[in-house]
Amino acid sequence: MTRPISQQSLTRRSLLKGATALGAAGLILPASYRAARAEPQRGGTFRIGLGHGNSTDGYDPGLWDNLYAQVFAASRHNQLIEVGADGQLTPEIAESWESADGATWVFRIRQGVSFHSGKEVTVEDVIASLNHHRGEDATSAVKLFFNPVQDIRADGQNVVITLDAPNGDFPYLMSDYHLAIMPGADGKIDPTSTDGCGPYVVESYEPGVQASLTRFPNYWKPGRAHFDRVEILSILDSAARLNALMTGQVDLIDQIDPATIGMLEARGVANILSIPGNAHYVFPMDSRAAPFSDNNVRLALKYAIDRQEMVDKILGGHGAVSNDNPIGPANRYFHREMEAKTFDPDRARYYLRQAGMDSLSVDLHVADAAFSGAVDAGALFAETAAQCGININLVREPNDGYWDNVWMKKPFVASYWGGRAVEDHMFTSGYASGAAWNDSFWEHERFNELLVAARSEINEELRREMYHEMQQIVSFEGSVIIPMNNNYVMATALNVATPEQISANWNLDGFRCVERWWFA
Repeated sequence: MTRPISQQSLTRRSLLKGATALGAAGLILPASYRAARAEPQRGGTFRIGLGHGNSTDGYDPGLWDNLYAQVFAASRHNQLIEVGADGQLTPEIAESWESADGATWVFRIRQGVSFHSGKEVTVEDVIASLNHHRGEDATSAVKLFFNPVQDIRADGQNVVITLDAPNGDFPYLMSDYHLAIMPGADGKIDPTSTDGCGPYVVESYEPGVQASLTRFPNYWKPGRAHFDRVEILSILDSAARLNALMTGQVDLIDQIDPATIGMLEARGVANILSIPGNAHYVFPMDSRAAPFSDNNVRLALKYAIDRQEMVDKILGGHGAVSNDNPIGPANRYFHREMEAKTFDPDRARYYLRQAGMDSLSVDLHVADAAFSGAVDAGALFAETAAQCGININLVREPNDGYWDNVWMKKPFVASYWGGRAVEDHMFTSGYASGAAWNDSFWEHERFNELLVAARSEINEELRREMYHEMQQIVSFEGSVIIPMNNNYVMATALNVATPEQISANWNLDGFRCVERWWFA
């Protein structure tokens, strides 16, 4: 239902002062696993095998787009704000933040923090780091975050950011991994620099292959950065990743094939961590290209997929059915009452007829680099779609270069999203008009209008209605098929220890495993 948008602004100071509780709390480990943990201790080389990484990856924070780049970045950098394992915003380079009206935000910059080069972090460094993502010439994936920003200025030890309208969720955006704090000079950062103020210092880096880092001896956080060294390896093949863990070549792997979990547990060679959150696997359709420009075709495809079968067979139960909704059950304004789509050949054929078609044939480009099991998921999709008069021709692409040559290049592909703790972050990142990662190139006037208005709405019920309407629009008019929410499933060597609570806001403990974990 369409209704007028309130122009009321955020004024409740109690809602606008850090730290703020956001998102779902992380996984609480079972007692049997916690009992085996020792107290944190320093030492050892932590080796990580990831099913991600491209030869075109680099140091520019605005261009980081896969888990390898994200973990490598978390090893080197801090942001203004950290999301803790409990889902709360935690001071990082900003030791505090507050706003009287939601439109002007004051971030107090921590003193005594050093870059790896020895230079002390200053207010000017923070401003240069944020401005790297602003302006017409910016190429950053989070450029859209800064469109509402009118001014960023220094005020003593504070950074003052002025928005064109109130946004109570703005501090959460400042925790985004792209917003690494780097040294500035003449108001700019050097996007090719290895220098950061994070826990580890780059020793060597070969994009798409490996990175080696050593502990930064002057890291400012007590009780963090326990490993002497960190090695991050790109191992795109899932069988090779599993073999590397089982043979002791690595201590942690991501994207575990659910079919192998029972074997690993039976052999007692690894600990399995399965963390529910808002992450989801997707099939984006380029809304600019026929036949996907017709929403009837998109709806036909959405009713031609068996979501529960995918959860059972692809995720092995480590996840849940999704309703083409990027907002997950852990989000504050999740629309639980929305009509659920199920596999329905009759409805799929109905929407084909509405599009003027008796049948449909499309190519779906997949690789397991998109997500573990993406090829098999595509095959399941093709089987059920065939019962609806839809021929899905599965095009298997190479894992290497998938994110550069296929994603956002081909009209119908497989992909994945890590969930976001607040709705504005998710919608702004992937669904707003002009968003760098709007991977279906979707445009919707009402959605964009609601997205802006919801940021400054303080009436809780009206704000909930706005976010519910946005979810309804994306689900039934959007150009992305979201069949399932996936758990973050990873496996560690038996001697890898973790805190009792593991973050669910991103994979690998919010990318922070390198900083938060240790060897028992």
